[in-house]
Amino acid sequence: MSIRLPSALTPEGTVTDGSGPDGEETKRSAVLEAVDRFGDYWMLGVFVIMVLVFGFLSPSHDLFTRASWLNISQYAVEFLLLAIGQTFVIITGGIDLSDGAVLGFTGMVSGVVMQSLLNAHTNVTLTTVAGFATALLLGAVIGFVNGYLITRLKLPPFIVTLGTLTAIGAGATPLINGGNEVINLPSQIGTIGQTLIGGWIYVPVLVAGLSCIFMGLVLHRTRFGLRTYAIGSNGMGARRAGIGVDNHLVRVYTISGLLAGLAGMMVMANFTDASPLAGQNDELNAIAAVVIGGASLFGGRGHMLGTVVGTFIIALLVTGLVLVGVSGSWQEVATGVIVVAAVAGDQVRLRLAER
Repeated sequence: MSIRLPSALTPEGTVTDGSGPDGEETKRSAVLEAVDRFGDYWMLGVFVIMVLVFGFLSPSHDLFTRASWLNISQYAVEFLLLAIGQTFVIITGGIDLSDGAVLGFTGMVSGVVMQSLLNAHTNVTLTTVAGFATALLLGAVIGFVNGYLITRLKLPPFIVTLGTLTAIGAGATPLINGGNEVINLPSQIGTIGQTLIGGWIYVPVLVAGLSCIFMGLVLHRTRFGLRTYAIGSNGMGARRAGIGVDNHLVRVYTISGLLAGLAGMMVMANFTDASPLAGQNDELNAIAAVVIGGASLFGGRGHMLGTVVGTFIIALLVTGLVLVGVSGSWQEVATGVIVVAAVAGDQVRLRLAER
């Protein structure tokens, strides 16, 4: 950070009072620093304001109750798990439109696997483990394929993941189990979804929280995270620095798919069934959460805390509007306005930095 001292000697031995080119540069640096800090933390202020507004507008201040917290946190689980993987993808300058479809697809496949094992009188615990392993492995494989096509065939991430979304979401998922819900699941699935820890946290919320902490440490405290930022900031420079950009991107998309598979299991645990409709449009909420949290769609910028806050802003927005009696259509409008405002703010920061 630059510091201006009136009537001080510069390194060249001249006297400056902060005016002139050096003074203007100092002022510009201070403004950019202030804008940058505001851009990182504005969503915290928005979240606090939303809590207060919806809390006092809702009947009997229902938003401040334990039941509301449980509803909001449960609702946020699937978006948060998808948004964690989406954070890594967006920081690299890419996008994953398929993770919502992967959520629904992996949930249906694992549901059918568990149903088949139960019909064969397999141990319930073993059946549950097999269901989780199926969802995680299948999600990772789909993510790997996305990353492979993007890096080896040099296809745009938007096109590849949109194709995966269409093939899986509109094509494959409705074919599983005849397009019907899978309801014959191990009892342990329902136990996972309905068990409260300390009376305030459901197990899926705990799983999402631990995943967020772990992946946050990976992003902000490891070489993998550093390389993720480097690729998003300057892909060519990252290659010249010796970073295996293609292999890294494959890993990033694999992580996104893996977390989508985990989200599929957590949604299944919440509703105690596997639905072919699960995950529809969830990718849009996940992208919105990451962008609202301060990530740049142009890559190189984003952080896990922002993703968490962005996710809860969306969950709170939907819950709060329901509590105050606003129709569902306005929920989508409000989310869109916030996303546009976040992207616009990011563009303002970029333009200020270029001047």
